[in-house]
Amino acid sequence: MNQQLLIDKKICVLGLGYVGLPLAIEFGKKYETLGFDINIKRIQELKNQDDHTGEVEIEDFKLSQHLQFSHDSNTLKESNIYIITVPTPVDQHNTPDLTPLRKASELVGRYLKKNDIVIYESTVYPGCTEEVCVPILEKTSQLIYNKDFFCGYSPERVNPGDKERKLTKIKKITSGSNSASSATINALYSSIITAGTYSASSIAVAEAAKVIENAQRDLNIAFINELSLIFDKLDLDTTEVLEAASTKWNFMPFRPGLVGGHCIGVDPYYLTHRALEVGYHPEIILSGRRLNDNMAKNIADQIIKKMIKKNISIKNAPILILGATFKENCPDIRNSKVFDLAKELEDYGCKVSMTDPYASSKEVEEEYGRNLVPLNNNVEYSAIILAVAHHQFKDINPLSMGAPTKVIYDIKSFWPKEWVDKRL
Repeated sequence: MNQQLLIDKKICVLGLGYVGLPLAIEFGKKYETLGFDINIKRIQELKNQDDHTGEVEIEDFKLSQHLQFSHDSNTLKESNIYIITVPTPVDQHNTPDLTPLRKASELVGRYLKKNDIVIYESTVYPGCTEEVCVPILEKTSQLIYNKDFFCGYSPERVNPGDKERKLTKIKKITSGSNSASSATINALYSSIITAGTYSASSIAVAEAAKVIENAQRDLNIAFINELSLIFDKLDLDTTEVLEAASTKWNFMPFRPGLVGGHCIGVDPYYLTHRALEVGYHPEIILSGRRLNDNMAKNIADQIIKKMIKKNISIKNAPILILGATFKENCPDIRNSKVFDLAKELEDYGCKVSMTDPYASSKEVEEEYGRNLVPLNNNVEYSAIILAVAHHQFKDINPLSMGAPTKVIYDIKSFWPKEWVDKRL
């Protein structure tokens, strides 16, 4: 089965966002590949070799000669390897929302044939693939798992906006539901991932490895965020303390900030959900999550206190926030905590404006009900906040902007210290 599938496989990648599109592009350079998405507008965009996420260049489209795009589900029937890369968010109660994953599994199940392989890349909790997705595949296809069809899990490690560590340069974890499928899946990814692969012993191990990657990072940032709150009360500059500590060879260089996005701010809840299911109440993970989720309020409080000390009227005070995306040099606004910061300031009675050179004004309006504004040096802002370290903001001198008396707050320690009233 291994050799046969490697010779005449046709791959279908379902979900063409930050994860799925680069994957489809790379496979399309070597194998017959179908890029599928239910978003008709997205498919038309990709057919025109245009990727609004900025992850794929025009040259990559041209090199992917075996790749086709479609929103017609009937096109799935020709494939024999299905790779599912749909979102796995949480709901308003921070409970895993598996709706996209379930629907994608149902869709694939309708076209599943004997000896086909289904690979999941979406972040989930350990056990989700085989306990949630596989039963859906079996029920819909009327085929038997590990007899008629096989599954695998290969967690995505995409870093949006990173032009250096792209898909092929990041080591890939692979896994399969039996030894044969595991070998096939590992060989498949090995053919496009120049950084190499790591074959996990089981699907559950691969799932767990993925979900702890971001939980670990979340906790490390939470620790640094807590330090920044302590140092604020001690009137110490957190950046200076971290720079001094970093002179030791094994000090980890994390920085404080708003923790949003589709991974770090979400994935830990998948792990805690599973922990609670098996009767364990996670202490440290949830504590880190609470601290990071409260950072927008803590920062807003610091800004307001600085404004009061400068005798700046809070009611209707115009405030400019530079940046709306969840990270620098990237258009991704999913779960961006900058919007939480804006709301916290508005709860004090301030009038908040936001500007961002990367974010889509339409997406911001649809997702958050806000309008982005162009950068305007003539507005007398009472406070200017650097929230996202986009490279375009490096050349901006906040001292020449806004009202004569104002607060300049740099969340990212991006500007020279002498320019700002406070760095996080």
